[in-house]
Amino acid sequence: MAVTRELPTKALIGGMWVTGSGPLMEVRSAWSERVVSRIATCTAADVDRAVQAARVAQPGWAGLALVERVELVREMHRVVVAHGEELAQMITLETGKTINETREEIYEYSAPSYQKAAEEVLRHRGMTLPSTQERANNKRLILSHRPVGVVAVITPYNFPTDIASIAIAHAVASGNTVVWKPSEWAATSCAMLAELFAEAGFPSGVVNLVQGYGEVGAALVEHDDVDAVFFTGSTATGEKISRAAGLKKQLLELGGDGPQIVLADADIDAAVEGAVLGCFYLAGQVCTSAERILVHEHVHDEFVRKLKLRTASLRVGDPTDEATEMGPLCNDTTLARVTKHVEDARARGAEVIQFGKPDGVFYPPTILTGVTPEMEIARNETFGPVAPIIKISSTDEAIRIANDSDLGLNAAVYTRDLATAFRVGEALQHGTVNINESTNYWDQLAPFGGTGKSGVGRELSQWFLDTFTETKLLNIDLNDAPKGDRRVLRDVAED
Repeated sequence: MAVTRELPTKALIGGMWVTGSGPLMEVRSAWSERVVSRIATCTAADVDRAVQAARVAQPGWAGLALVERVELVREMHRVVVAHGEELAQMITLETGKTINETREEIYEYSAPSYQKAAEEVLRHRGMTLPSTQERANNKRLILSHRPVGVVAVITPYNFPTDIASIAIAHAVASGNTVVWKPSEWAATSCAMLAELFAEAGFPSGVVNLVQGYGEVGAALVEHDDVDAVFFTGSTATGEKISRAAGLKKQLLELGGDGPQIVLADADIDAAVEGAVLGCFYLAGQVCTSAERILVHEHVHDEFVRKLKLRTASLRVGDPTDEATEMGPLCNDTTLARVTKHVEDARARGAEVIQFGKPDGVFYPPTILTGVTPEMEIARNETFGPVAPIIKISSTDEAIRIANDSDLGLNAAVYTRDLATAFRVGEALQHGTVNINESTNYWDQLAPFGGTGKSGVGRELSQWFLDTFTETKLLNIDLNDAPKGDRRVLRDVAED
């Protein structure tokens, strides 16, 4: 597997590929140590140039007829599909996602984001409001939306083109321009995606790309001419961004604790498949992963036995091989965190019933039993291929443990009882609760986001458009009739 065309290794500013002013950044493959590319990082001065390019381009972009913007966003969908295989290859090379996972990312999520955003913006409705302040029929109150301006988009390595495409597609469809800072772990594939906007016909400066590490993102967030910030990543970084962004509009999707609850009446085979998808998809490097498996004591042993058998069959290895079901972790930082959490659990009495020695960044799918809520693996996001199983004795206990977290993103509940599904689903303090479905399930046209420190706001579909636009009221007096009596409020109050 190889991407043969020349790779973009610069910053994209105002429609031009320019060399960043910072030192070279060596992008290595997560699993082969191969040097993928060497990219010149950006400085605060480069960020300023990119923001100014976006600022200059924004009025003209917003001034296009809506159908013209929609046509370009739709064209981007076609262009991404046309280049889908080379994008998928590069994501696999850089991050270690299996080729099947990256093809899914491109064809099911990244490319369709542009089509969905194009259709959604056509249905981003305004409204008219009644005049209530005077006894007359002179006023017309019209509610509409206007773009916020320049949007900073800062994205992670686990879904490098999907998460970016969702944000960029909705931002530009609603008339904003973008400055995008991708993860340094997926810098090349993101540059390849950025290159496609010109092919799709987007005007210069509508989408800009700056490369580098955390200080580049910080310069972008703090820039006075950035009007809104989209970020997906860790809670710790998200809190720093929120403080630095001040009064800018923000959409932050952060960490998750992903409890999967398996009740006594659950379909155990379905719950096992949900845990495999929840714990081991993308080697567990998903914010919606099943970070804790809460299993009722009446079905605990059956669940563990079946999960162990199912997990033992997973094919772990070369992510470029289409037969591989789980690849490596993306980087040493993630590997160190996973190792630390497992060792802490073992030291506190958890039993590792399925575990192999890590081979580099290849960490085996691991099952822990005897996990208790105070263990680090049950309290903090592991972001790795581990299934920590906590035995519970009641539904109330499951709810209490599941809610003992400030990372309320996705949860899952397995039960055959409809009333129980409703009661537990409503009691869980999470942005999404999936019933008889893995924590790693989401719908691209439904709101996505969590409670507590798992994020701010909701993304996808109309919720994205609401974030990236300002509500605007036009209050018009027709001035063709006598002015109304403004005593209406006093009269109503006296009544």
